[in-house]
Amino acid sequence: MKKHLIYSMFLLTFGVYSCGNATETPEPEQPNSPQDTTDRPNPPVKSDVQLWLTSADQSALFQKQKVSLLFSNQSNNTPTITVDESKEYQSIDGFGYTLTDGSASLIYHLPADKRKALLEELFSTDSTFIGVSYLRISIGASDLSKRVFSYDDVSSEQTDTTLQYFDLDADKYNLIPLLKEILKINPDIEILGSPWSAPVWMKTNKSSKGGKLDPEYYDEYAQYFVKYIQAMDANGITIDAITPQNEPLNPDNNPSMVMTADEQTDFIKNDLGPAFEKVGIKTKIIIYDHNCDRPDYPITVLKDDDARKYIAGSAFHLYAGDISALSQVHKAYPQKGVYFTEQWTGGSGDFAGDLQWHVKNLIIGATRNWSKNVLEWNLASDPNYQPHTPGGCSNCMGALTIGSNITRNVSYYIIASASKFVRPGSVRIGSNMLNNLPNVAFKTPNGNKVLIVLNDSNQEKSFNIKYKGKSVLAKLEKGAVGTFVW
Repeated sequence: MKKHLIYSMFLLTFGVYSCGNATETPEPEQPNSPQDTTDRPNPPVKSDVQLWLTSADQSALFQKQKVSLLFSNQSNNTPTITVDESKEYQSIDGFGYTLTDGSASLIYHLPADKRKALLEELFSTDSTFIGVSYLRISIGASDLSKRVFSYDDVSSEQTDTTLQYFDLDADKYNLIPLLKEILKINPDIEILGSPWSAPVWMKTNKSSKGGKLDPEYYDEYAQYFVKYIQAMDANGITIDAITPQNEPLNPDNNPSMVMTADEQTDFIKNDLGPAFEKVGIKTKIIIYDHNCDRPDYPITVLKDDDARKYIAGSAFHLYAGDISALSQVHKAYPQKGVYFTEQWTGGSGDFAGDLQWHVKNLIIGATRNWSKNVLEWNLASDPNYQPHTPGGCSNCMGALTIGSNITRNVSYYIIASASKFVRPGSVRIGSNMLNNLPNVAFKTPNGNKVLIVLNDSNQEKSFNIKYKGKSVLAKLEKGAVGTFVW
């Protein structure tokens, strides 16, 4: 019965939870009757360390545990993770999702009371919610939009070199009003904008899919970014950073556009960077925004002195390559940031497997390789993985499935494991790696320490957490993720 009480309290705090593929919302369990005195809640457990647990079998879904974790001088032979705040690494900008046009449409069209509750749950910094602190949005359509569009669409026989037809109209129905509601909840949330394609008339193949940016229109495309940032600002939305092109080596998405490293270098140093500088735009330029198998791409761009002065860092996905590529780029240019901006979970995926892979490679792996953020793709889809463009991803599962009910899927918990406690301005600090217990540690702006640990073995694991000479003995069941806070 105690487990039932804990679960009921969790449902009341966070709303209804279910995971994996979209499922019907379960009915909450009934509380004990007034006559039942045998299963009253125990008094609070004394503990130096909070543990928030997500288990592979979904029996605990980012749930605070009633366990006593007390630091002491007692020693044992159990393997030890030593947290060392004297070793500081990169600062953290945040954790979150891509708020696609499709995600915005699904969320914005919820009844007002449900939308308000959901947005509070996602973005509030109140202690009872998960505190998403970073969003990526598409500049124009992504492949998870209902249709392909840019902000300057003209007929196939026209061009618009003065950008007189530039208009954010397509975003005014869902994305912009939703962002305004989010900003009321968390005005400090960071927003990254990424285009999937330039307007068709600027491209060599005059198509939304593939092709390249015609060099004749480099300056016009730079002004397109300027107008976008200024127009969003006029709507009360600050764009903190942009990437010049999502997945610049992928011509197969719809929309998509190819941009080689040399082309991106040329565009940034001769057009985009000077255009931002001329009008005083402070929005960061982050390059690449593609897979970890090609660290040579951002390194090539950063080698150019004239381009490098405009660049804040490099962004990565992990559909190919190894997460250590982030450290390779950091080592080459340590003064520039690295960012992790996209990774999907599929509708046919396995909760336990996806949880372990993403926490190990992204929440732990990306941050241990100097990433300042971690973003999952995408925030919301419907039960049929809609909307998407013709040729867009047809089985991308959102962190939320929004249909007749709202389902929290595995990406929700992947991000929650870090976003709730590792607030912007936190700093990664030292912690040693153990076999089958990958981990990462942070010091938060208010001085708390956060240790995220994954048990990626097939059996329960016990381990010490050592801090300032004292240790606490903890354990995680197989496949579980623990967020330890003190």
